[in-house]
Amino acid sequence: MVIVHSQSFYARIVKPLIDFVVALVAFVLLSPIFIAVVILLVIANSGKPFFFQLRPGKGEKIFRLVKFKTMNDKRDKDGTLLPDAQRLTSIGAFVRRTSLDELPQLLNVITGTMSLVGPRPLLIEYLPLYDDTQRHRHDVKPGITGWAQINGRNAISWEKKFEYDVWYVNNLTFALDIKIMYFTIRKVFISEGISSATSVTMEKFTGSKKF
Repeated sequence: MVIVHSQSFYARIVKPLIDFVVALVAFVLLSPIFIAVVILLVIANSGKPFFFQLRPGKGEKIFRLVKFKTMNDKRDKDGTLLPDAQRLTSIGAFVRRTSLDELPQLLNVITGTMSLVGPRPLLIEYLPLYDDTQRHRHDVKPGITGWAQINGRNAISWEKKFEYDVWYVNNLTFALDIKIMYFTIRKVFISEGISSATSVTMEKFTGSKKF
């Protein structure tokens, strides 16, 4: 049974305030790095440093996610995009390995569509595939980092990732958010779990297997 604690005073009042202040300060302090990465990606991606995509947020409300663009748009002779591994640029690989690709999402946090900590915002096409328990990951704002990210990120199965997401929703506290932020910073320096076992990114979710 899922018991949602997302309506606590911390979740409703304190967490959004912390998100805004920390994201704004972080964006200002990291702006030199932000500008440097933009310049490098403009060169690597033919003038396209950013990646925009519609994603479901809290309550499955759709918002526009922004990240640094780590892959180019090269296509085969039939006009089909090449596999991720072939489109990932050298600078893009570095940006992903250091988690700098998530940096523009501070703007999403500042505008209130995301939180610093929460389940990662996934593709809209996954919405019909969630079971009743997995759907509770949308009871809170999506985050730049989350419980699943510090427990394996793309190196764990989708089912395990959703299990971690829902556990976070049910146990959301200030202390837990601080713990996740601490281990996120730690993992940035050791670059764990960025890729799945079979892909440079993460295979698409096709629904949980039912036995």
